[in-house]
Amino acid sequence: MVASPWFLTSETVAVPGPAARVLCFPHAGGNPRTFLGWQPALRDDAQVLAVCPPGRGHRFREPAPGSLAELADGSAAAIALAATTDHRPFLLFGHSFGAALAFEVARRLDGIRGFAGLVVSGCSAPSLLPTPRVVEAARLEGPAFTEAVGFFGGLPPEVLDDEAVQELLLPHLKADFRMVAGYRYRPGAPLAVPVTLLNGTDDPHVSAAALDAWSRECTAPPDRHWTDGGHFYFEDRPDAVTSVLRPLARAAAAAAASAASVAAAATRPDAEYVELI
Repeated sequence: MVASPWFLTSETVAVPGPAARVLCFPHAGGNPRTFLGWQPALRDDAQVLAVCPPGRGHRFREPAPGSLAELADGSAAAIALAATTDHRPFLLFGHSFGAALAFEVARRLDGIRGFAGLVVSGCSAPSLLPTPRVVEAARLEGPAFTEAVGFFGGLPPEVLDDEAVQELLLPHLKADFRMVAGYRYRPGAPLAVPVTLLNGTDDPHVSAAALDAWSRECTAPPDRHWTDGGHFYFEDRPDAVTSVLRPLARAAAAAAASAASVAAAATRPDAEYVELI
């Protein structure tokens, strides 16, 4: 695979070449490295690639994207470049803000070789974004912003209780909220790849009704999965996600192998084909 600053991979778990890939986009303010902890559960069925945008993590010196569209453009270009040398099939996974980003990336990659599916977690249909609560939170500063963001969950108590810690950790979260608040959905062709929806049954931010419009974004009805928990249902139970990703990755790898076999058979000389018959 092409070495790229956009992708982080596990340094301790080796994944054979035939595995599929799962490219993961974090939630607002999230650490992409968290996804690397999912690698053991996916075994050799998929390699986790955490997407790290400019301005974050090891890329902190780079200018951060000014909009979700700009971030989607950069992410899609990096993935498309990687696909020119790494022909393994790949899935896109994103949670919350990351799900909206993954959707826009999927639009840019639809039809590219190897793209096998989109898995979105904790996210209303794109046509309903940004939600009024996100728009309002993005306008706030200081403790008011922290309190508003607390509605979504995911902030440890030590962050909620310490303003000094908030000043260090919340700028990226604010930037992501502002990107979502500035998002403008544009109708487009439905995605040709399968779409899978994952959500917590107690998520106050995403209702069943808010998922219905996802059906407009794909040619086949999306596959829905519900699990116990709130907006960050997978924090203590990553298997709620990996148990869904793993069979999707296996199916993608099997489909890619079958297509490669058919393509190879089609290129055999007619004489050889007759002999085989």
